[in-house]
Amino acid sequence: MSENPVLLSREGDLAIVTINRPDKLNALNREVLAGLLRVVEELTAAGGVRAMVLTGAGEKAFVAGADIAAMRTMGPAEAKAFSDLGHRLGDRMESAPFVVIAAVNGFALGGGCEMALACDLIYASDKSRFAQPEVNLGVIPGFGGTQRLSRRVGVGKARELLYTGDMIDAAEALRIGLVEAVVAHGTVVEHAKGVAKKIASKGPLAIQQAKAVMRRGDAGLASANELEAQAFAMLFGTEDLKEGMGAFLEKRAATFAGR
Repeated sequence: MSENPVLLSREGDLAIVTINRPDKLNALNREVLAGLLRVVEELTAAGGVRAMVLTGAGEKAFVAGADIAAMRTMGPAEAKAFSDLGHRLGDRMESAPFVVIAAVNGFALGGGCEMALACDLIYASDKSRFAQPEVNLGVIPGFGGTQRLSRRVGVGKARELLYTGDMIDAAEALRIGLVEAVVAHGTVVEHAKGVAKKIASKGPLAIQQAKAVMRRGDAGLASANELEAQAFAMLFGTEDLKEGMGAFLEKRAATFAGR
């Protein structure tokens, strides 16, 4: 592959990551997954990023799925390694100290839907289409779809989508809670960037803790509430809290330093 399959640009504390295989509808292969994983890990290690927007190159697809031609020749061991790579990427996005926002600008099928599901927020263009069609190929989702889809849309609807492989449009995705909003085609990246910039203006340590505690919600209500209480208390020792509360009382905009 001659071109870089994963592009990164920065707008201050906002990172924009683009899957760059438009001729293949941004299909996921090992190189793309490894590139995305590397970018997320580098952004996490470097610090200074408060939000990341993930999208696909071109007007047709966010990600139209995993690369079937590449998968067809895999044996069980290769398939497990491929699945593990996708799971590591999803885990890194979920555990990143910044908010990750999917800007879905077309097809989000199979692995593409799974990449979106691993993001904190999903915004879709009105031409977007979503599906987990793996059963049509004699396989199941391998990058977390069997688990994350039900957490977003409920067990019954997730089973229906997973068992039938049916494709849904953006309006149905909004109705069932798969996406946060649907906007005009061609505007979804700017919409996602607008949300990202709003989030980036908030207390970064508070956003990090909110994300971390929400991720641990499957620990059981009592345990999760204790995690919330601990995070809540910890933030009272930060400069950001003093700045935020001071700014509120002084009726001015807060300037957070992430300390």
